[in-house]
Amino acid sequence: MNEVARPAPESSVEADSLPAYGRIAFVASEAPDAVQAQARLVARYGTIAPEDADIVVALGGDGFMLQTLHRFRDSGKPIYGMNRGSVGFLMNGFREEDLPERIAASQRVVIHPLMMEATDVNGRQHRAWAINEVSLIRQSYQASKLRIAIDGKVRMEELICDGVLVATPAGSTAYNLSAQGPILPIGTPLLAVTPISAFRPRRWRGALVRDHARVDIAVLEFEKRPVNATADHFQVLNVVAVRARLDRESSMTMLVDRDHSMEERILLEQFG
Repeated sequence: MNEVARPAPESSVEADSLPAYGRIAFVASEAPDAVQAQARLVARYGTIAPEDADIVVALGGDGFMLQTLHRFRDSGKPIYGMNRGSVGFLMNGFREEDLPERIAASQRVVIHPLMMEATDVNGRQHRAWAINEVSLIRQSYQASKLRIAIDGKVRMEELICDGVLVATPAGSTAYNLSAQGPILPIGTPLLAVTPISAFRPRRWRGALVRDHARVDIAVLEFEKRPVNATADHFQVLNVVAVRARLDRESSMTMLVDRDHSMEERILLEQFG
């Protein structure tokens, strides 16, 4: 039987051990715990400018980890996060000892982000990338009205809601989960299209689409019902149309401890 070729997943885990990195840069959020941890680690291991380092160690929470991944997108520079924030789903546990050994034994997770292409009410085009999700949110007291098309075919003529988001497997446990969307294991070749407080159709809970799909969302009655669009931390005000698709030509690299892999973290979310 001939095998059907399948596209590469949104993210992948490389099982081979990494080389021991010699040049480490430490970056930290503004949180006091992160700043103090950075000072201790620099005193212990030294540091180098992030642009010249072999690896970047990010100290903070998930928000700072996302910022760091975006900062070094397409650089090939791996990011090893240690939690000095509140949630830390994307982060490894914090420990000062044996850091080079932990890094050398970690797994490499390569993430291809979503590209958001948004058009605002003035006709301006905006482009941004998202690791977690692309979201559209109403900006007035009235619910938004949206039309959703997948690969050029309209699948939802009118969705009345507070908003909608398109989430990657890496982001499925973030805002998507809070909106009652499905948790997607890392490597699953799917995207979640999840409504936020759907009013009509009231029972619609979203859809799963292949990760090579193009998701187009049109804002209906945009003058009366304004909507903003966001790709992770990048926001566009008053949009009329948004396209979300996986950008396979762009990548970010995370390093995760093998004893607390991304697969294990997602399983804990589902059963915890």
